[in-house]
Amino acid sequence: MRLGVEAVLVDGALVPGDLELADGVVAGVRLGRRGRGIAVPGFVDLQVNGFAGVDFCSADAAAYRRAGEALLEGGVTAFQPTIITAPEEDLVAAMREVPVGGMGPRVLGAHLEGPFVSGEALGVHPASARRDPDLALLQRLLDAGPVSQMTLAPELPGGLELIDALRERGILVSIGHSNATAAEAHQAFDRGARTVTHLFNAMRPFGHRDPGIAGVALAREDVFVQLILDGHHVADEVAQVVWRAAAGRVALVTDAVAATGVGDGDYRLGIVDVEVRDGVARRADGVLAGSVLTMLEAVRNLHALGAPLAKAVAAASSVPARIAGSALGLLEPGAPADVLILDDRLELRAVFVGGKERVAA
Repeated sequence: MRLGVEAVLVDGALVPGDLELADGVVAGVRLGRRGRGIAVPGFVDLQVNGFAGVDFCSADAAAYRRAGEALLEGGVTAFQPTIITAPEEDLVAAMREVPVGGMGPRVLGAHLEGPFVSGEALGVHPASARRDPDLALLQRLLDAGPVSQMTLAPELPGGLELIDALRERGILVSIGHSNATAAEAHQAFDRGARTVTHLFNAMRPFGHRDPGIAGVALAREDVFVQLILDGHHVADEVAQVVWRAAAGRVALVTDAVAATGVGDGDYRLGIVDVEVRDGVARRADGVLAGSVLTMLEAVRNLHALGAPLAKAVAAASSVPARIAGSALGLLEPGAPADVLILDDRLELRAVFVGGKERVAA
């Protein structure tokens, strides 16, 4: 099946020609026939707390299906349901409901954001459920469901040992909700942590003599950084600095909560009450509590800040896929046929997962 597009995103550049899909994979690119729209890889979101009224901390199979259909409508063809810090019994219950494989979009595995986080950088995470590194507790959580990523604070006693244990299981380690110094951040990255959860948010502030996690991550070429580009979590100028320092290593994430796609109102994020007003999610004390950002909006925002379109799309597709160790995010022969068709206004016209059309304009 040919898609009838005029250009395809290949190797970080838009090239003229059509795209052909067959048997669930990309069969051909740069084909002669020209049509309308551009074909790009499906978006990969590494941090989704909830969507379309669903909070993944308390979702069942039906709720996952409902959220999955809404995620597809925003161009997300693969994601990590994210479970924030909560009591152990709540985490285990949430993990047991995580789908294996897919339920519309592909499920890469769960992102456990906590509970091994710093009390000095909690953000919206509940202090009552925070835990110091505990290998036995980690093992119980990993045994409860398919974990693909864990966010932790490496400076806590035993934090580096957690990194070792996670790497032995093939699980991506991310630094976040952490007060780590630059030296402690270097230790964690040297030990095998590969990325940073929502750069600048819930971590030691960047200083010219105390660069903390953010400064180290931007300076090291072996570290990927994840960014919530909703206009609230980081200033536009900060996002531009990040892009200029680390283009190609920046992954857009939404940190979306249940309100995304629904609207203002009162919601839950795990065991935390969240209120969304004027499109901003906060706890009652004003602390930001995720976002109502979609990945398509994040791409548009990055492009508006000066990133070339192809690079902005890559930050939502091939870069997060590389972080996750996935073969997704590329349009080349033999690659999984997870494809979006966009028009020249960056409106979504069609979504394909495994070569099957799931959303049409």
